[in-house]
Amino acid sequence: MASIRDVAKRAGVGVGTVSRLLNESGYVSGETRAKIEDAMKELDYTPNELARNLYHKKTGIIAVLVPNVSNPFFAEFVDYVEAELYQLGYKMMLCNTAKTHNAELEYLDMLNRHIVDGIITGVHSLDVEEYKKIHKPIVALDRYLGEDIPVVAVDHKEGGRLAAETLIKNGCKKVLHFKGAVQVESPYHERHYEFERIMKKNNIQTYGYELKWNRMDSAYYKEVVEEVFSKDIEFDGVFGVDRLVIECMNEAIRRHKEVPRDVKFIAYDGTFITEIVEPKLTAIVQPIEGLAKESVRLIHRLIGGRVYKDKKILLNVQVRYGRTTIEKL
Repeated sequence: MASIRDVAKRAGVGVGTVSRLLNESGYVSGETRAKIEDAMKELDYTPNELARNLYHKKTGIIAVLVPNVSNPFFAEFVDYVEAELYQLGYKMMLCNTAKTHNAELEYLDMLNRHIVDGIITGVHSLDVEEYKKIHKPIVALDRYLGEDIPVVAVDHKEGGRLAAETLIKNGCKKVLHFKGAVQVESPYHERHYEFERIMKKNNIQTYGYELKWNRMDSAYYKEVVEEVFSKDIEFDGVFGVDRLVIECMNEAIRRHKEVPRDVKFIAYDGTFITEIVEPKLTAIVQPIEGLAKESVRLIHRLIGGRVYKDKKILLNVQVRYGRTTIEKL
């Protein structure tokens, strides 16, 4: 394999001249440039892209942090992000953080050491103060990480309202509400607050089940559903994230409940799994592709030196009706 020294020798120039051309770090005459390019072709020389990027303090790599890519929401999000990054000339480094202690902190350190150019983070395991120490390109998905870090999210308050009003219109009187851990400051809490506010206003009995922090795996969701049914809680409506609602619906069917006659179900996220189960779920759909595009657009512009005054980007949600409810809004 040819080296930069081989190219310089073939072109009859110094190694420094070839380096200036490759790194675009100084003047190289047209005649000399032609000699070097000819030598590179003759020797089938491939420049060291990593070395060149490091010279410019850029790697062309964006780290995308998610708790667990087995979660359908994050699986779809990552897929769209990778496609968008590719269009802009970036490579994606996928970082699953749920099973590794201090993983989030280690990836932030990689940003500090110029191993990656920026981070898109959708995890909630690290203290906000750690992010405040780093003044590098970071975009947060659905989490507040300080005044200097833009947030991309959906209008969760509207999502909570749509879910509540759909269950009320379907005649639900006793509702099971799965909600996220409140110890992390995030826009997603707004859907739970709005859901419960509307239920209380309409005198609907609501059983709120607060999930553990940073647990999104199937095994945990099965434990939650087993616990709920072991307590013989009566409910005729259920609201929660896709996989958890599916687990709950499957258990209800195993216990000879008819859906939607006996129990109505509304999922939140609206990933592909809500459309491949039977019956197909009514869902509050987050525009996952839109969230990915906004996240990539922001990180690209932050890397380019853009400063944002508006730190919160909100996208709209919508109801997609399936067969786990009867009446529509």
